[in-house]
This record gives sequence, structure tokens and C-alpha cells, in this order.
Amino acid sequence: MATIGFLGLGTMGSAMARRLVDAGHDVRVWNRSPDAAAPLLEAGAVLAASPGDALEAGLSVSMLADDAAAETVLDAAAVRRARGIHVNMASISPAAADRLRALFRAAGAEYVAAPVLGRPTVAAEGKLNILVAGRPAAVEDVLPVLEVLGARVWRLGEEPRVANVAKVVVNYNIIHAIQAIGESLATVERHGIDGRGFVELLTSTLFGGVAYSVYGAEIVDRSYIPPGFLMALGYKDLRLAEEVAGEASVHLPTLDALKAVFERALADEELARSDWGAAAEVSRRGLLGGAGPLAPDSVSPPQPEEEQ
Repeated sequence: MATIGFLGLGTMGSAMARRLVDAGHDVRVWNRSPDAAAPLLEAGAVLAASPGDALEAGLSVSMLADDAAAETVLDAAAVRRARGIHVNMASISPAAADRLRALFRAAGAEYVAAPVLGRPTVAAEGKLNILVAGRPAAVEDVLPVLEVLGARVWRLGEEPRVANVAKVVVNYNIIHAIQAIGESLATVERHGIDGRGFVELLTSTLFGGVAYSVYGAEIVDRSYIPPGFLMALGYKDLRLAEEVAGEASVHLPTLDALKAVFERALADEELARSDWGAAAEVSRRGLLGGAGPLAPDSVSPPQPEEEQ
């Protein structure tokens, strides 16, 4: 069993760290809000005193929210203490991945990018899909740990940034699915067609993938609380898609429309604290013009619960 430093204990990170603890690894955890570590400490993890303390483990893993969080926690002072291999499993920009790779290599440590596909419940079951890129020897060394966390590991290349490119583009596709479901339900519901039956039609015929089945059920039931992936993180991924496409001189014709939807959702107090699937409500409630809003008795907003 390995000694693993784990940085970032949000809903996703906590589920992943718990998988490693339960698998018998010696897990040294760190989080900016120490209270999040309590359940893991009860399960057998050890609290790291600082990011540098976690990075001194022979293998370290981070699951931090975005570029700013990753580069604040994994700063030069902390990274100088890094040993062995660091695996960054967060959805960050390729440019940030380049900067972090340079920092870790300057410290004599390897850097592997391994962003994941899946929600916290999937992480808890060890069924994530993991997109990995890095030097082949480093990837081989971390495979046993990644296989505890994921159902499949997808090797995408030697440059860490390409894994982040792939993750951004996958999330861009998910956002399209959410928007397509929202627009479709807005249309059929106004024509008196049962939304639940329509989603069953979609997922039982031509659109049987996970994005349609998971988000179709969430959207038709308006089950957006507690959020598996916050609206603001979805908007972050739209901006990353714009950045990644721009690097390759690719024009994304639907991008501006999708950004407008997420901006409208973030301007709504209820939708802003919801799962990103709630972006579908912008179309269903007529919040960007076009058809008028649904009658109040046909809208069932999610009940507030504790935020992550």
C-alpha cells in the first residue's frame, strides 16, 4: 500500500480520498477548511499540516476547484517540498497545467494530469472515467491508485495538458446535452406532452447515453439540490472551452448562446446555487425571452439544503 497526500476535500475529493483510505492506503489529507477532513480522519486518514506536508508523500493527488484554487494551493513554496509524482485530477485549463508541470519538474517531481468524468456518487463507487496524460513511466507508477478510483483509465498522451483539453471538451458536450434537454422539454411541455414520458422516449431510443439518462431524469424532476456540480463550475468550463478552442483557432458557433444561458442562470439566486443541470430551467421558464414563463403552479423549485 502507498502513502498518498490528498489535497482538496470538496464533495468529489472527499469521495475519492475515502476510496483510497478504504483500499488500505496511508492517506495524508489537507483542505483549506479543516472541518471537511473530520470524516476521513475518523476513517483512518491522517491530517497534513500544510499543502507542502501533503506533497512530501511519495505520491500526491489534488482535486481543487479551478485554476485559481490549484495555483494558490500548489504554489512554488509548497511544490518545492514535492516528492515522487503529483497527480492533478481537477478540471483546470491546459495553460494552468503547463505552469504546474513546470513547477513540479523544477522541484524534481513528476506531474500527471488525470481529470475525471463522473459525479461524487460515481466517485464513491470507484467508477469514474479518468483521463490521464503524462510521462509513460509516471503514468504506469500511478495506475494502481487510479484503478482504485476509476472503472477505466483513458491514456491520452505524454503532455499533461492534453488530458485537460479532453476534459474541457467532454464537459462542453455535457452542457450541450443539458441545453438540448431543456429546450426540448420547454417545447413538449407547452404542447401538453408529459415531460417524464418524453425523456423516457429519448433515453430508450436514440439518446441512451449517461448524459441524457442522468440529466434527463434530473431536469424532468427538477432535482437540482444538492448540486453534484455547481452552476459556476459549469460556466467556468464554458470559458475554458472558449480558451481551448481559441488556442486551436476553432470557432464554436453555439458558445455565445450557451454562455448567455449560464449567465442568466447565475443571475438567479435559486439557480445559481443549484446543480448545473438547472441551466435547463432558463429555457423551461422562458428566462431569455421567447415563450412566456411557465405558470407558477407548474414550477417546482428545489427545496434549499446545505450547500457544499
